Amino acid sequence: MAWTYQQRIGGAWVPAVSGKTKKLLNPATEELLRDLPFGDGEDCRLAIEAASAAFPAWSKQSAYARAAVLKRAADTMREKIDDLARTTTLESGKPLAQSRGEWGASADLFEWYAEECKRAYGRVIPSRSGTRQLVVLRQPLGVVGVITAWNFPTYNVARAGAAALAAGCTIVIRPSEHTPQTAMEMVNILVEAGIPDGVVNLVHGQSSSIGQQMLDNPLCRKIHFTGSPRVGRLLMDGASKTVKRLSLELGGNAPVLIFPDVDVESVVAGAVVAKFRNAGQVCISPQRFIVHESILTEFQKKAAEYAAKLVVGDGMQAGINMGPLISERQRDSIEQIVAGSIACGAKLLTGGKRPASLPNGFFYEPTVLADVTPEAPAFAQEIFGPVMPITPFATLEEGIRLANQTEHGLASYTWTNNLHTARTVAESLEFGMVGVNDWNPFATEGPFTGWKESGVGSESGAEGLNEYLETKLVAIA
Repeated sequence: MAWTYQQRIGGAWVPAVSGKTKKLLNPATEELLRDLPFGDGEDCRLAIEAASAAFPAWSKQSAYARAAVLKRAADTMREKIDDLARTTTLESGKPLAQSRGEWGASADLFEWYAEECKRAYGRVIPSRSGTRQLVVLRQPLGVVGVITAWNFPTYNVARAGAAALAAGCTIVIRPSEHTPQTAMEMVNILVEAGIPDGVVNLVHGQSSSIGQQMLDNPLCRKIHFTGSPRVGRLLMDGASKTVKRLSLELGGNAPVLIFPDVDVESVVAGAVVAKFRNAGQVCISPQRFIVHESILTEFQKKAAEYAAKLVVGDGMQAGINMGPLISERQRDSIEQIVAGSIACGAKLLTGGKRPASLPNGFFYEPTVLADVTPEAPAFAQEIFGPVMPITPFATLEEGIRLANQTEHGLASYTWTNNLHTARTVAESLEFGMVGVNDWNPFATEGPFTGWKESGVGSESGAEGLNEYLETKLVAIA
């Protein structure tokens, strides 16, 4: 498949202005995948100017015309999903089946927003005066900078990009330097689908200088960012100088409240699959397993058994349940969290080290920790890795208190067969999403949103489209 792996600025595939390149490595083998252009703020400036020049024509196209392009892109993603998944696995490490699922979800987003943009309704407001008419319009806001993370290199781009394009905005994508090929392939598909020149731009390069250009450039009206709370706070500080709009998805520390009326083995089986998906590198990954003390021993025993059976290896190989972490730095962070938690009294039930059979690649064994206290790093910090900490609770009130004991507020989970308990917990959890007997509390058609330090704004659903529309009142006398 003849994809182009360069930056996309205006209507051209181009190298970095500086001529610099960056080596892209396979995290499972540490082998070189490709040398790619690596730009900076100057490349971003050119991309923003190209997007600004393309905005008037794209924003004035009918919703139906924009929808046709997005729908063609969705169809192509589904047709070429095996090739696309291979690229995503090579650069992210996740098993092929998970990469296919991610591309399928991205196609769903493009198709859904192709339909939803036809329903970006305004309204007419009855006026107090018989000689006035009040009309509310929804209009695209302009150029949007899209800065995405490596853990879902296609889904993260699609979630913001599809909504922004459907609304009539033009975009500049800055993909993660760990997974740029996936975003480049998505842009290739949009070009093939007929997206006009300058509507979609991609700059691969220095995060700090590109982010600063997006903040400083008045032509860039909004920044969407998926990543760490630290960088999110820096963007908020910078945006205050120009009152630039932001959408921020900043990770989580998801609690799982498990009550004694459940089938323990069934819950454990699902918990292990959800916890170790993408090696735990998932913003909504269930992290803090807060288990009622009456079923604690059974839950811990079965969790260790199920985790130990997971097959770790190169995601390109058949039968692999879990691939590597994205980088050596990420693996070092996991090792520090596990060591710090054990120092706080946690008990290692399984895992806790690098697999001896995999000397190359950034692998870490699926790990289960028992007796994890709120002071332990595995409870207090976002792990973002294959570690499953288990903490006991005695009463409903204690469980809810432990669950809410975090500055994050993205996803949360509870498992119970008691309707009263389910409703009480769901209403009490301080999180934007709650899964009640559900390991996937998100949907293309529903809002993906975080409370507290987990973010600003929403993605997916009608709320996601609204993030890229301005509201205008027209008063006609």
